[in-house]
Amino acid sequence: MTQATRRGRMARAFTLFEVLIVIAIILALGGLVAYNLMGRKEQAENDLCKVDMNTLRQALKMFRFDHGRYPTDEEGLAVLWSKDAMQDEEQLKKWASRMEKPMPKDRFGHDWGYRQQSEHGDETEYDLWSIGRDGVEGTDDDVVSWDKDAEGTTTPSGDSSTKTGG
Repeated sequence: MTQATRRGRMARAFTLFEVLIVIAIILALGGLVAYNLMGRKEQAENDLCKVDMNTLRQALKMFRFDHGRYPTDEEGLAVLWSKDAMQDEEQLKKWASRMEKPMPKDRFGHDWGYRQQSEHGDETEYDLWSIGRDGVEGTDDDVVSWDKDAEGTTTPSGDSSTKTGG
């Protein structure tokens, strides 16, 4: 083999250093894509939790229309799908299932929080909340039925035993 032929072959081949640079660029791009997709997944789960909350809110409205009140703290959300949760014998005659399937837990596997009388604004309304992915009340990932105040505080005050799922 002549020296010119060897130089030609070496000039056409990639060096180990060039291959490592290409691999590093591919890994960096893959990392950016994965990071962005993970954020989208969490946002999508939060959006689905809001959809579930709206389903519960519609069922609560129908319950109030039939019974003239929202479910008590003792009845909780379970009264929307279970006749056994109804406390008032007189109103038991008017009971009807308000949900096709029970929804005792939010998208993150935590019990929904419910309080018959709101502690956030209008006292004729109720409080409904999910403690979100992290499972801690009062954090940014909470999904709540009331408007968050200027500081972003979302902590529902009161005893956490009012959380009912059924």
